[in-house]
Amino acid sequence: MKIKVYIYILLLLCVILVQSCKVGPNYLQPEVENNDSFRFSKSKTDSIINLKWWEIFDDPVLDTLIVTALLENKNLLIAASRIEQARANVGFTKADMGPKVGITAGAGRSDILGSLHFEQSSNAFTTSAVVNWELDFWGKYRRGTEAAQAELLASLYGKRAIEIALISEVANNYFQLIDFKARLEISEQTLALRDSTLQIIQARFDEGYTNIIDVNQAQIQKAITQVSIPQFKRAIAFSEHNLSILLGKTPQGIPTLQSLQDYELPEEIPSGIPSEILQRRPDILESQEYFRASNANIGVAQAMRFPSISLTGLLGLGSTDLSSLVSNGLGWSVGAGLVSPLFEWGKNVRRVDIERERAKQSLLIYENTVLNALMEVDNSLVELTTLKEELAANKMMLDAASNASYLSRERYYQGVTSYLEVIENQRQEFDAQLAYSENYQRLLNSYVGFYKSLGGGWISEEEIDKYAQQLADDQGVDVSTIDKSTLFYEGQVVNLNLTKEEKQARKDARKAQNKADRARRKQERKNN
Repeated sequence: MKIKVYIYILLLLCVILVQSCKVGPNYLQPEVENNDSFRFSKSKTDSIINLKWWEIFDDPVLDTLIVTALLENKNLLIAASRIEQARANVGFTKADMGPKVGITAGAGRSDILGSLHFEQSSNAFTTSAVVNWELDFWGKYRRGTEAAQAELLASLYGKRAIEIALISEVANNYFQLIDFKARLEISEQTLALRDSTLQIIQARFDEGYTNIIDVNQAQIQKAITQVSIPQFKRAIAFSEHNLSILLGKTPQGIPTLQSLQDYELPEEIPSGIPSEILQRRPDILESQEYFRASNANIGVAQAMRFPSISLTGLLGLGSTDLSSLVSNGLGWSVGAGLVSPLFEWGKNVRRVDIERERAKQSLLIYENTVLNALMEVDNSLVELTTLKEELAANKMMLDAASNASYLSRERYYQGVTSYLEVIENQRQEFDAQLAYSENYQRLLNSYVGFYKSLGGGWISEEEIDKYAQQLADDQGVDVSTIDKSTLFYEGQVVNLNLTKEEKQARKDARKAQNKADRARRKQERKNN
């Protein structure tokens, strides 16, 4: 009895020793220098990043396009598939930590046993269960699982980054589409005006009140406007096609609800402080997790330099007669083995060096991602400020050019001035109208880029529900007490661990897909 107790204690100590021994550097959060505020920010504290920011434009068409893109965009579906791949890889890697159980069976006939030769041949039937367990003494498999889990998190953040980029891309293309439609309308109105002017000048020439050069100049101005119309029609079609692809659809027309000037420009927008960006930008969090994975892979490489210890066990049956295989009784064997690299010309050392350099590269990528993120925020802030100044100047120029164009036409019809003055003022008015429309569109898109640079702020209703439930469980309260309107994306991950229902839904989806594939193959065989 005492011997059994000692054996159990020894096994327990072995398990504790194995679990406590893990080579390789433990992960440390990278340190990044941050300023107290953004260079071009007027606020250091508040931030309204936690918005479905596109809703400030109050356009149901834009809302619908964004929701459709989040459901159907092919790049986003690819990112979702990568998450499932990374999730499967975690289970695949983690499986190496446990014992492996197999079964063997054999049948044969021979008159030789070892080095002995018999006059009569005999049958041999065997079956056995084999257990093999490589102890994770140096933490090779634990580090591998740590790396796989970090890559899973990185894939989740990667999908979030694609979502934010997709929302911004849809909004940008939508505002460009509205701008191109507006500039097409300006061109068509200008063409109608110049056509009527040409008719008047032609009539004056026919009556001898002017000369042919005025007619030619009017024809040139009309042609200049005519040239711009197919250009904007082409730009509209391209924008609609770009939007269609973002929506996961074949190229088609995209409706728009209002003109650019119908959108109210937001007031001053607080940008928060730089340190918040590190928790909100999913591309930063993604690169951080890839650094964590690279750091864990150093431990895997180091563990491969040390001996691997394996336990093996066999429990089986054997007989010369198949009918008596089960009745002959069980046989067993247990053993332990050690395999260690001895001399491989520095290969294992170089493997560690490779992983260290990869980890260094991942850290530098993380630091560079942070720097680019901070730069994007400052660029967006200065872009907003300067584009507003441009819009005010363009508005003044448009008002003055429109008035000058009107007055010059009246002066020409009264014979006070030459047609050259009319041409110049019409050109300035046309250019001012196009410039103002483009400036307004660029300003709207700069707001889109600003929100994107801050990290978005979007989270789906499903994720809000899961996050609310997680908060309620952590706080020990009913989920109905959680105000869901205050829950937005701040770097949290709610889809890391699947619920039983989600796991079952994935199994059912795979079964349904396999069934559909079999039915399709069957139908193809019939067709052939």
